[in-house]
Amino acid sequence: MIALIDYGMGNLGSVSNALRFIGCEHEITSDGATLDAADAAILPGVGAFGDCMENLREYGLVDPICEFIASDRPFLGICLGLQLLFTEGEEMGVHKGLGVIPGRVIRFTHDLKIPQIGWNQIEKRQDCPQLEGVPDGSWFYFVHSYHVVPEDESVVATVTDYGYEFCSAIRRGNLFATQFHPEKSSDCGLQVLRNFMGMVDGA
Repeated sequence: MIALIDYGMGNLGSVSNALRFIGCEHEITSDGATLDAADAAILPGVGAFGDCMENLREYGLVDPICEFIASDRPFLGICLGLQLLFTEGEEMGVHKGLGVIPGRVIRFTHDLKIPQIGWNQIEKRQDCPQLEGVPDGSWFYFVHSYHVVPEDESVVATVTDYGYEFCSAIRRGNLFATQFHPEKSSDCGLQVLRNFMGMVDGA
């Protein structure tokens, strides 16, 4: 079972619709015990970093998410679901994140329009199963004003250029998380979701 984590601020509808489109069975849940029993999990996210962390704490999901990731079962973070994995974020003050990946979440520091809204390309930095069948240079859909800065560059899976090069996806084992929205990124995005589903089927 794939758990789609509901903490009151995720883009659950579009992610759930994309999963249904590719025939991926999943359960929307805000229950830590259900997450613990899942084979794989997806953490979506929209909104402000600090507010989302507060919701995760209120829902009692911080420890279950961290324990799930530590088990190295397939885990997918999307947009803010990527950013929340890091040590801290600086949106509207400095806020502590889940601390799964050492590093920070910072606002773009260039003169281009913020937020970045629209299609942009990825450049692969890792050969990983989550991107199998996705050509280098593929276009994905982004909506964000902040980006992650990992302390360990070995976790960087893809980079994207918007004013300067930034990390647009990370991977560590079966943990994969993207700044872009696979559920809104047409065929390439659906391929990422199919790859994720395949990792669960192959587990």
